Amino acid sequence: MRRTLLSFILLSCFVGTMAQYFEGPQAEIDAILAAGKRFSAHVVAARVDSIAAYYTADGKVFPNRSDILVGHDAIRKMWVTPDSTPTIRHKLEPVEILVRGNEAIDHGYYEGETRYPDGKTDGWRGKYVAIWRKEKGQWRMYLDIWNRL
Repeated sequence: MRRTLLSFILLSCFVGTMAQYFEGPQAEIDAILAAGKRFSAHVVAARVDSIAAYYTADGKVFPNRSDILVGHDAIRKMWVTPDSTPTIRHKLEPVEILVRGNEAIDHGYYEGETRYPDGKTDGWRGKYVAIWRKEKGQWRMYLDIWNRL
């Protein structure tokens, strides 16, 4: 009996950490999920102008070991990576999206992979929180913070 109870508790904890919770109009949630997928595609393609366009004009990013960066120009510069170390995979894994009118809270995990000049690759994973705002019918990130696991 104790073994069964312990197994149930451990399984519940594992399943609970893997579950997604989305709240709000389904069309808005779908739009945010689609925006996240397009954002990742732009990261892999190194299209920094397109990446910056996914942020509001007054958008803010909070990169590790760096000051808060504000606006498209600063955000664009941050996303420029050396041609010799491209991101070859990037994926967002939302855990929760809560849509409240023209704003949404999104948090979850990200993962990706970088290729180095010697051909070796390095995979990475982390967690993020993004606050989205809907402007002129488009969801854009207003606040974006992340850090590696």
